[in-house]
Amino acid sequence: MKRANTATSGAAAATSAALSVLIVDDEPLARDELAYLLKSMADVEVVGQGKNGLEAVNLIRDLEPDLVFLDVQMPGLDGLGVVRKLVEKKIPLPRIVFATAYDQYAVQAFELEAADYLLKPFDKARLAKAVEKTRKLLAATPDAPAEPSAQLEALVERLQQAKPPRAKLIVRTQNRMMMVDADEIVYATIDDGVITIVARDLEGTSNYATIEALAAALPENFWKVHRSYLVNINRIREVVPWFKSSFMLKLDDKKQTQVPVSRHQTKRLRELFKL
Repeated sequence: MKRANTATSGAAAATSAALSVLIVDDEPLARDELAYLLKSMADVEVVGQGKNGLEAVNLIRDLEPDLVFLDVQMPGLDGLGVVRKLVEKKIPLPRIVFATAYDQYAVQAFELEAADYLLKPFDKARLAKAVEKTRKLLAATPDAPAEPSAQLEALVERLQQAKPPRAKLIVRTQNRMMMVDADEIVYATIDDGVITIVARDLEGTSNYATIEALAAALPENFWKVHRSYLVNINRIREVVPWFKSSFMLKLDDKKQTQVPVSRHQTKRLRELFKL
């Protein structure tokens, strides 16, 4: 709307009248859904999309969007980490709408700091309100900075306090139902519809029907590196180069299991660990 944006691969420069929007989310379906909903809105142009926090920082610096829809929970540098990086690098802050699946207690943190947010799954009417709020702010103060960094830093602190306690899961092993802390889980894998959970001191099966459902119940440090594997990033012991520029992850369970990284996730692995 108020800036001339530099074009990059796959992103056209926004016109002077359009609200330039950047979408950052590690889930392709979430990015596609937001882009689809925004496409139906007049004078809104999606100038770029990012898959992780590192891309977000670079795209915000290069494209200078008016508005960023920023996922809070991403492996590696999450949405809150992006805010910190922007402040540290003295990159001008755009208007930010956080996309979140946090519960109501964490949502209160957004409201207390007057930050805008969208709950997943996205609602078109709520999205339209976020866009309109941004338009009004830009029209009222076109040359003013976006949310003050102190306000966003306060939001980061409130969200850290609002995070739920460590998740516990039931793992069935030897006819017993054991309670396991999420941070003790090394990885989970699915085979023929049965999910096996491997923790530091035990192995068993889960009641969850899909890897996706299990991932939704776990903290953000769990990463679906392959369609059949969910890995605790904090339990990766070694990154092992494999054939055809692929990688295996050696984990710190008793067997030092090696888990494949899918071709789709290889780029993210390189970005997360600067390979």
